[in-house]
Amino acid sequence: MQKIIVATGNQGKLSEIKEILVDCNFDLSSLKDHFSPIPQIPETGSTFLENARIKADWVFEKTGIWSLADDSGLEVDALNGAPGVWSARFAGEECSSEENNQKLLRLLGDSPFEARTARFRCVIVLKTGKDSYLSTEGVCEGKIGFMPEGSEGFGYDPLFYPEGYDCTFAQLDSAEKNAISHRGKALKKLRESLK
Repeated sequence: MQKIIVATGNQGKLSEIKEILVDCNFDLSSLKDHFSPIPQIPETGSTFLENARIKADWVFEKTGIWSLADDSGLEVDALNGAPGVWSARFAGEECSSEENNQKLLRLLGDSPFEARTARFRCVIVLKTGKDSYLSTEGVCEGKIGFMPEGSEGFGYDPLFYPEGYDCTFAQLDSAEKNAISHRGKALKKLRESLK
């Protein structure tokens, strides 16, 4: 069974990845299983791909074990693609998801639903050797609602209405979300590449 360290301390994200790669012969663990305290790997890249590579490189260098890293975020058209790579730190370095969501709602003001187009983008990098990488990307189009709805998921999920749905990511169960999400799409592409 191939050991892979997922470069995250976020258990929600690890569970999501495990669920999608369940039929692969991987032993997935997180930073929490290998480091104490959980390291904050600086994300200094200007794109999702650069940030994912930085995280995969860091983990691989420290452990020599295959490393899977993703960088993902929300791109809102009315905000010229923001928050983008700053999605997790949109309201500041130590902010909560609620604070990020409140800032997003504040910036969008009372703009109509049709004008609140957005997408979640995810880039995944799997580092399998000193100079060997696999990378994939997944995108999920949608719109931003007016108030948080639902209790599943994390991050911007309570505000994001995926295209073709009249509920948010946070109102879908994990299997439904994984079938259409940006991370789900990127991981499925990765699974196909590995096969």
